[in-house]
Amino acid sequence: MSSIAEKFGIDKALKELGINDINNGTSTGKDWFSHGEEIESYSPVDGAYIGKVKATTKEDYERVIETASKAFKTWRSMPSPQRGEIVRKFNDELRRLKEPLGKLVSYEMGKSYQEGLGEVQEMIDICDFAVGLSRQLHGLTMHSERPGHRMYEQYHPLGIVGVISAFNFPVAVWSWNTALAWVCGDVTVWKGSEKTPLTSVACQNIAARVFSENGLPEGISCLITGDYKVGEMMTNDKRVPLVSATGSIRMGKIVAQAVAARLGKSLLELGGNNAIIVTPDANIKNTVIGAVFGAVGTCGQRCTSTRRLIIHESIYDKVKDAIVDAYKQLRIGNPLDENNHVGPLIDKDAVEKYQHALDKVVEEGGKILVEGGVLEGEGYESGCYVKPAIAEAQNSFEIVQHETFAPVLYIMKYSGDLENAIELQNGVVQGLSSAIMTNNLREAERFLSVEGSDCGIANVNIGTSGAEIGGAFGGEKETGGGRESGSDAWKVYMRRQTNTINYTTELPLAQGIKFDL
Repeated sequence: MSSIAEKFGIDKALKELGINDINNGTSTGKDWFSHGEEIESYSPVDGAYIGKVKATTKEDYERVIETASKAFKTWRSMPSPQRGEIVRKFNDELRRLKEPLGKLVSYEMGKSYQEGLGEVQEMIDICDFAVGLSRQLHGLTMHSERPGHRMYEQYHPLGIVGVISAFNFPVAVWSWNTALAWVCGDVTVWKGSEKTPLTSVACQNIAARVFSENGLPEGISCLITGDYKVGEMMTNDKRVPLVSATGSIRMGKIVAQAVAARLGKSLLELGGNNAIIVTPDANIKNTVIGAVFGAVGTCGQRCTSTRRLIIHESIYDKVKDAIVDAYKQLRIGNPLDENNHVGPLIDKDAVEKYQHALDKVVEEGGKILVEGGVLEGEGYESGCYVKPAIAEAQNSFEIVQHETFAPVLYIMKYSGDLENAIELQNGVVQGLSSAIMTNNLREAERFLSVEGSDCGIANVNIGTSGAEIGGAFGGEKETGGGRESGSDAWKVYMRRQTNTINYTTELPLAQGIKFDL
């Protein structure tokens, strides 16, 4: 155990979460049917070894699917409010274990401890939402054109829901899908990120204990582990009617094609290239807070991270100087230390992509305003700490058109009317999150109109990052079009059925058709 892990109680947290003996890497909780190659987890915080798991083999996967299929027959037959009661008990455990789980998220992924706690709070919130939803899975009733007939719609569980999540939110995104799927009567098979395997094991331990204590089959919640090859087992499997995948656009296109080829359903949450428009009527102080947190929070590794800042030419220099000054105040270091603002990138591969982005923007004619670079020396031994950087750029630059999962902010100016800024904001293939900073009511409403932002999320006077679970989360265009979390997102986890009941002694046909025998 490293000195940082000892200081911040990582060993204790792991034991509370059922992950024991991590010093020698011989145990990561229960086996969960995995017998493949070992996957070792190293913390980007200090480069220290945490533990290891085993990847899922094809044989393991078959056992998981068989177990999940059997569990579905039991789970689907429980009334939805009773399923909600189980989710409530799962939520009680999350509340009890919020601190150790948040600490593990921070140490294994590298986000700040406050963000780690916030991610577990998202799990708690979506479970609260799901418990209420368990009594509100409403269908519709409608009038039939035929006398003595009743028509209505109802929703039934789909079956096995496959969840593929990314490293940047190693627990929250799984819970968005799982809490809703469970109250809908589905069972889940989760492929967490191979970059954060221990957080996945921790969540599975919690869920499995709750189901076991309530006399329910373990297959309601299943975990598989490994690289893209393990994900392919699920995306190509006809026994998995819905695959919810979060990750890159490249990955999402592969998943979408595989699932569509077997006429399955996919829910895709893919890349973001999010912009904040800053108009002459913006509150500069709030703009700086929203833009800086959006750009450097989670070290720029959120799908909703602010990538582009589009500023009106009349206030461009004022906003630019304020943002640059704010970056000088950022403290980079151990994310478990709450005095720091920015932690590490997930691994050295992410560092290389960060460096490539900075090289590329200069090559294309951009100007670096806040220098980047990899930090070295005491406290930065993992090699994953980088300086958040700012570059002046054009929206048309190739590198700006792509999502760089790192703290690189591109700023640019617009002239004339708001329409010019909206055109720049919409001028990328991604369509996840967007924001406008303005105190002008007409500008705000214009931004939210059908001719405004083309993103799934459009905010006024807040940044692009930080969504609440009450609203549906997701984006348009190459972000995938999926919606998770709140609102009526539950409907994707169910199949809709239209029912017509004839309670007469006759058999009239629709549309007045006559068919006499």
